[in-house]
Amino acid sequence: MEPSPEAPLILDTARGARRRHTTFLAVSAAIAVAVLVAARSVLLPFVLALVIAYVLTPAVAWVERKRVPRALAIILVYVVVLGSFGVVVRLVAPRVAQEVANFRRELPVISKTIKTEWVPEVQQRLRALGLGGKEPEAVERDHERDRDGDGQEDTPAIVARQRADGSFAIEIEGPLAINPTKGGGYTIEPMREPRAEAFDLDRLVADIAGKSVAYAQHNALEIVKIGRDIIAGVSRFFFIFGLTLMLAAYSILTRERILGFFESLLRPSARASWQVLLVRIDRGLSGVVRGQLVICLVNGVLSAIGFAIVGLKYWPVLALIATVFSLIPIFGSIISAIPAVLLGLTQSFGTGVFVLVWIIGIHQLEANLLNPKIMGDAAKIHPLLVIFSLLVGEHFFGVVGALLAVPVMSIAQSVFIHIRQQIQTADPELASEPVGSIPPPPPA
Repeated sequence: MEPSPEAPLILDTARGARRRHTTFLAVSAAIAVAVLVAARSVLLPFVLALVIAYVLTPAVAWVERKRVPRALAIILVYVVVLGSFGVVVRLVAPRVAQEVANFRRELPVISKTIKTEWVPEVQQRLRALGLGGKEPEAVERDHERDRDGDGQEDTPAIVARQRADGSFAIEIEGPLAINPTKGGGYTIEPMREPRAEAFDLDRLVADIAGKSVAYAQHNALEIVKIGRDIIAGVSRFFFIFGLTLMLAAYSILTRERILGFFESLLRPSARASWQVLLVRIDRGLSGVVRGQLVICLVNGVLSAIGFAIVGLKYWPVLALIATVFSLIPIFGSIISAIPAVLLGLTQSFGTGVFVLVWIIGIHQLEANLLNPKIMGDAAKIHPLLVIFSLLVGEHFFGVVGALLAVPVMSIAQSVFIHIRQQIQTADPELASEPVGSIPPPPPA
């Protein structure tokens, strides 16, 4: 059977249509990327909405299976999640606020402990190792100048120091004030700022009121600006919060239409590969996003249990810090462990060691049990790639970039593996080799 004379023309037409389709998609993608880069300052609600939608979609789907309409299922999930969050905040916030207030009051004591106990011991050990440090006389002089441990020098007016030959050297520190005493003598002391001799409530209230009125008269415009900025900031927060929830709800409600749109851009022969790519991305993100949230919760609960057992001060605040910072892999765990260990050392050496060992045990449990069970093999990203993505994300986009760096890296890794798998499948020489396998070394 001879081929039809029109077959080459039809084939050329099909090839031309495919080239135009590919060119159109490439140009559209470039324009979309340019628009996103130009509008990056307003993309935060959309990015957060996608994260929220991805996290809550399984819960909405579960409610839908109970024969509940999707819109009502979204509302129910929102009510449960936001209500639970509100209850937790209401129960935890008073205790956290109390612990923070106690910590602020005790901070000078902690500072004095570090300055008067830890620093001299470290300096002594450094001198024993021949690594320098202040001489004992200089350390003693520092202690004399800051007896109350507030970080400011309490310099005496006149200091008498005994020399090696038994004589005394008189040192005069700074400007002196000579004041008569009631007994007829004089006192010599450093010149200080004048202080009120007695507390007069009426005078204090009148002084504050007078200064406030005077400030308001001369800085009325600044006060208005400050009030306007505060109101604008609060309003913007609630606006962004409400907008993010609304965008997330729309994303969950129309998720099939969104995915169907991107699928319609592909040729029918490539849609099966597209479905495989979506499954691969979902498997990776499920571990990175949903799995990391579960691990954060477990990490916070275990930290709270261990800190409470050893009697660590301010353990609710430190457990909350451990929970929040666990959202950032590697660096978050290290940063959250530092204040807990340091605060434990201020109580006793054994408390600090226990806290350190407990934190290490939690992360060993996370690395060897929770990560493989919750995240799975599909979400595994090499630690070097994790650190690289965290540094890049934080450098260009700050804290938000650090939080989203690993999920973005997970998507990029899934796309890379998928494309490589497609190329290997089409190459007879590589078709039987597993994706990601290491080839054997050449024979010696």
